[in-house]
Amino acid sequence: MLVDTHVHLNAEQFFEDREETIQRAFDAGVTYMVVVGFDRETIPLAIEIAEQYETIYAAVGWHPVDAIDMTQEDLDWIEKLSAHPKVVAIGEMGLDYHWDKSPKEIQKEVFRKQINLAKKVKMPIIIHNREATEDIIEVMQEENAQEVGGIMHCYNDSPDYVQACLDMNFYISLGGPVTFKNATLPKEVAVQVPEDRLLVETDAPFLAPHPNRGKRNEPAYVKLVAEKVAELRETSFEQLSKITTENAFQLFHFE
Repeated sequence: MLVDTHVHLNAEQFFEDREETIQRAFDAGVTYMVVVGFDRETIPLAIEIAEQYETIYAAVGWHPVDAIDMTQEDLDWIEKLSAHPKVVAIGEMGLDYHWDKSPKEIQKEVFRKQINLAKKVKMPIIIHNREATEDIIEVMQEENAQEVGGIMHCYNDSPDYVQACLDMNFYISLGGPVTFKNATLPKEVAVQVPEDRLLVETDAPFLAPHPNRGKRNEPAYVKLVAEKVAELRETSFEQLSKITTENAFQLFHFE
């Protein structure tokens, strides 16, 4: 059994064949999935999908790229939705310095607000980080994110930052990039992370793993990620699946 801890089945890329995509995941042994909503359009659909399947859950938050669009009403809405029985985390949230739609200071403000919301409702958080690692860690430390912990989603940065994340009660989740031939950092991280802090994900429809790189990703492909991480850690696929599934249950408290 595997858990895809971060998937966007609510993305438009799955509008025409979502049911078939989910069935392929189940057939591949991907039994549990967390669908992540990150704006006004994707959040309701994440919950709707989770309501339709016993082993699919949702996370609700606000993406940093769109931080400039978030209102207090949106934050209140996310807080209200956090009480839904199928919502297991707040996020994805964080910082994204690759795109310039939302100024950095606004991104930080929205990030801080969501961390504090998660602390209020006592839920783990899912961190999106793109080209902003040091600022991410600084904000997390200043806002005492260790009180709730969570996931460093699709970790693709230097191993040098891993310990700071672990110290704040965070899991390290690896996705498709760990399978890329030229990606050295996630491979190093895959070996470094303690087994009780390791997760796998797809971030589908994005970042499809080798040999599907460049194509639409889907949750069934988390098996390819798990196989590669097992290879790098010199353990069996079965053991890696067991470890990462137990970790996901520990974090999300699936019913």
